[in-house]
Amino acid sequence: MRAPNHLNGLRAFESAARHMSYVRAAEELNVSPAAIGQLVRGLEESYGVVLFHRSRGGPARLVLTDQALAALSDLQTGFDYLSAAVERLKSGGGATVTVTVPPAFADKWLLSRVENFRALHPSFELRLDTNGKLVDFNAERVDLGIRFGTGHWPGLTATQMMSEEFFPVCSPTLPTAAQPLKGADDLKHFPLIHDVSMRYATAFPTWRTWLQRAGDDFSDAESGLQINDSAAVIQAAISGAGVALGRSSLVSKDLEAGRLIRPFGEAQSCDFAYYIVQKEGAEVEPAVDAFKQWLLDQVHQD
Repeated sequence: MRAPNHLNGLRAFESAARHMSYVRAAEELNVSPAAIGQLVRGLEESYGVVLFHRSRGGPARLVLTDQALAALSDLQTGFDYLSAAVERLKSGGGATVTVTVPPAFADKWLLSRVENFRALHPSFELRLDTNGKLVDFNAERVDLGIRFGTGHWPGLTATQMMSEEFFPVCSPTLPTAAQPLKGADDLKHFPLIHDVSMRYATAFPTWRTWLQRAGDDFSDAESGLQINDSAAVIQAAISGAGVALGRSSLVSKDLEAGRLIRPFGEAQSCDFAYYIVQKEGAEVEPAVDAFKQWLLDQVHQD
């Protein structure tokens, strides 16, 4: 079957429908809002349909018509297939798996292992996106994502990969005979390192919540060094900058290597976990399924 006419118009419509905005669609496609409007109107005239209504009352906004809404899902699936075909052409015909990964998780857990996947599947190309932002699976060509949270993201299916535990960690050189670190009372002698990368997620443990659950009353639990990058928090602890709350998956290698120690305290569980996510209803290709299964196998081996 030949590709339909007006591909540019269909692309403009899909972007405008996803963003519910000509302006944001124009930014995505690198054209002017007027050009988006012209492409959509041309599509409507050619197919004899109305795709958008303008809402009345309050600020004007786009509203999809019933005809547009009925066609949108199939159109988005079609663009997904086109993107996949282009990726295969660019990779010389081999399968490519594109995965979005939190930068700290990539640094501290994933990157040291990926050569194992490449050895098992030499015909598959792996592309990792570690820029830290939540990727729109409808807007970008992404096969899988690894996300840290509760497991609920609109439009995505989530498979739990691993749970997480939190406990104090520090450099082995930080405590001394003159100044030991054996409990919460000793923390007043050391700087605390705070991971504020998920500051607005109430389920993410902080020093205050961790100490409260441990039954310790430490009045100065908010003071210290604040860092908005989880990997940098760990590196600061390794460097002797203070005591951090370690996340089990992110500090395991450093604990094994002796770069970090657990000076005191039991591990506490967290409502958040790492999940493998993918677009809801997307057809899973063999290379994507192979990488997902490999991730789960790695966790099982650990």
